[in-house]
Amino acid sequence: MKTIKEHIKTNNYKQVYLLYGTEAYLKRFYAKKLKDGVLADGDEMNASAFAGKNIDWVEVQTLSDTLPFFADRRVILLENTGAFKAACDFADYIAHIPDSTVLIFIEEEVDKRNRLYKAVKEHGHVCELNGMSEKDLKLWTAQLLQKEGKKIKETDLEFFLERVGSDMNHIMTEVEKLVCYTYGRDVVERQDILAVTSEQITGKIFQMIDALAVQNQAQALALYYDLLTLREKPMTILYLIVRQFNLMLQAKALSAPESGLDKGAIASKMGVAPFVAGKCLSQCRHFSKKQLMDAIMYGTELEQQIKTGKLVDQLAVELLLVWLNDNKNA
Repeated sequence: MKTIKEHIKTNNYKQVYLLYGTEAYLKRFYAKKLKDGVLADGDEMNASAFAGKNIDWVEVQTLSDTLPFFADRRVILLENTGAFKAACDFADYIAHIPDSTVLIFIEEEVDKRNRLYKAVKEHGHVCELNGMSEKDLKLWTAQLLQKEGKKIKETDLEFFLERVGSDMNHIMTEVEKLVCYTYGRDVVERQDILAVTSEQITGKIFQMIDALAVQNQAQALALYYDLLTLREKPMTILYLIVRQFNLMLQAKALSAPESGLDKGAIASKMGVAPFVAGKCLSQCRHFSKKQLMDAIMYGTELEQQIKTGKLVDQLAVELLLVWLNDNKNA
């Protein structure tokens, strides 16, 4: 991100950029920043966009080779092409993009062994955007509220983020709801957050694991029943619990002293937002490696029993939560 900011500041751009990762807000934000920086005075005549996996690459190349209309540069935005996970001859063209064209790719996933990925990395700039660190996410959210004349305690801000998750587009939506709900007041309080925000299922899963970490079986089950009341499917809940233990196992391994990785690098390796990685790092300290592996194995076994009709899905999740609680100190 710092490199992109520097390119915009100096008006010195690469011919091709790849923005990929899990954070949709940041990808679109920096794609727009690049486009606005390259094209002076909001020039839309020299801006083109292609999306999807059925792009005509010959058309893209022809447009790229065409001189911009009464301007120095043109921008071509290519979104979710899937070309970074499949064979694509467009990789051969990357080294020959004219100085008058800037290509911006926005992708969800990439394969770093892919020819197109390697070509962009060699001749352009690659930026992985998996979200902000917990510190920066808190600061960004507080600034959103501050722009609307609102203040919030740090503990309530942390509660808000744990409740709504780390997706920045979703955070913006929930902040807008809070601003409207607290019209006429300066301070956003916890009861306001509880009153109007939509809790993400991942937030409940985090709370479940926190409860199990201190062997609070009653709270873990209460959170589960809350999710059922909200019409969440037991199989989805089971999958997310097992996924969380899998993430904690990864976090435990990657945070070992010999790995030498910081939180940002760990998040990148795990393929999750830094905020989520931070939560996993915090939670995994309460479980041994064996406990984490056993939880994954038992959860997988229960899933198989559901699929073969040996167990009802709702009961299976209850069994898992009770088993996790009882085996906490095993």
